Amino acid sequence: MYPRKLLVFLIGLILINLAHYPDYVLSENVNLDFPFFTLRNITLLGDSYLRNGIVGLTRELGVPSSSSGSVIYNYPVAFFDPETNITASFSTKFSFSIANVNPSSFGDGLAFFLSPNNQTLGSPGGYLGLVNSSQLSKNKFIAIEFDTRQDLHFNDPDEDHVGLDIDSLVSIKTANSILRGVNLKGGNLITAWIDYENGKKKLEIFLSYSSFKPEVPLLSVGIDLSDYLKEFMYVGFSASTEGSTELHCIENWSFRTMGFRPIRPKIQPHNVSDSSVPLSPPIPVSDSGNRHHKMIGLGLGIGFPAFFCAVLVVFGWISVKKWKGIKTERIITSELVTGPRQFSYKELKSATRGFHSSRILGHGAFGTVYKAFFTDSGNYFCSEKIKTYARRKN
Repeated sequence: MYPRKLLVFLIGLILINLAHYPDYVLSENVNLDFPFFTLRNITLLGDSYLRNGIVGLTRELGVPSSSSGSVIYNYPVAFFDPETNITASFSTKFSFSIANVNPSSFGDGLAFFLSPNNQTLGSPGGYLGLVNSSQLSKNKFIAIEFDTRQDLHFNDPDEDHVGLDIDSLVSIKTANSILRGVNLKGGNLITAWIDYENGKKKLEIFLSYSSFKPEVPLLSVGIDLSDYLKEFMYVGFSASTEGSTELHCIENWSFRTMGFRPIRPKIQPHNVSDSSVPLSPPIPVSDSGNRHHKMIGLGLGIGFPAFFCAVLVVFGWISVKKWKGIKTERIITSELVTGPRQFSYKELKSATRGFHSSRILGHGAFGTVYKAFFTDSGNYFCSEKIKTYARRKN
C-alpha cells in the first residue's frame, strides 16, 4: 500500500502549494456593452437612480434644487500592465441627454470619468459630482466634462463646452459644442465618442445628434495619460445641479480597452447586458515584490502540472510492477497450498513440445522425465509433476 499513500501525500502537497500561489495572469483587454442598464453590474451613488434601463444622475424635481450623483461600473478595469509595462488605449461611446423642466433654470453638467476610487461622489454645483467642495484635491480622476454653465471659479470659457480634466475641474483644454451645432442642454439625445490612443498620445472627443461618428473631433488633445492611468481604475459617470431643474440621463454605454497582449483565447467578451456577470479582475496589490510574485506564480503554474503528471507515471509503473509480483506470488502460494496440479494429456504434450527429445531431463524409476513449460502461467515444472501421466499415455 506504500505507493498509494505516497500518491495521496504528493497530491496533498501540490494542492497546498497551489493554494498559496494564486494564478497570476497578465492584464487583459475588456469589452463592456450596456445597450441598457441593470443594477446587476453598476453601483448608484448619491442622487442617481435607475428607471426603465436608463440612469438618471440628478434629482428629477420641478423646482430648482442642488443635487449630485454617480454611476460606476462594479469591477475595476486594467489600464496598465506592470509585467509588460504596457498602458492600454481605450475607447468609449455613450448616449446622454441634458433636459430642463424649466428652460431658464440650467446647470451644471455631467462628466465621464476614470478613477482609482469606486466611491467617487463629489459636491453639487460646478463640482460636477467629481470632487468635494471642502477637499478639492482628495479625489483623483481623468474626466471629460460636458458643462452647461460658465463657472469662473474653474476658468470655464463659456456655457455648453466640453473639456478634459485631470485631478482638477480647471480643464486642460476645452471646446464649445455650439460651434459644431450641438446644444448640450437642449434636451436632445446626444452621442459622444471618446478615444485615447496610447501610441499616438492623443485624446479625441466627438459629438453628434446621430449614431454616426463624425469625421472631425470636437476636441483633440495631445497628451500622455500613462502617468495617470493606474494598474486598475473604475469607470463611470457623474453629474450635478445647483439651484436648477436640469436633468442628466445616460441611456446606453459601451467601453473597451486595447493594446494588451493576448495571453489566452477568450471564451466571450464581458457582455454585461446578458445573463452573465463578468468576474472581478484581481485587486492590485502595490508592493515592490509584485513582479517577483508574478514570476513565481507563472513558474508554479507550469511546473506543478508537469510534476503531477510525472508522479502519476511513477506511481503507475510501481503499481504495475508490484501487481505482477503479487500475481506470481499468489500462483506459487496457491500451488503450495492445494498440492500438485492435475494436467491433461493434451496439456502435457503441448508443454513438452510433443515429448520432444530436447525436453528430456533423464530417466527415473517410472519412466522418462521431461521438462515442461506452461504458457498460461509462464512457469517451468519439474518432471515429478508430469512423469506418471506421460508414461501412462505413452
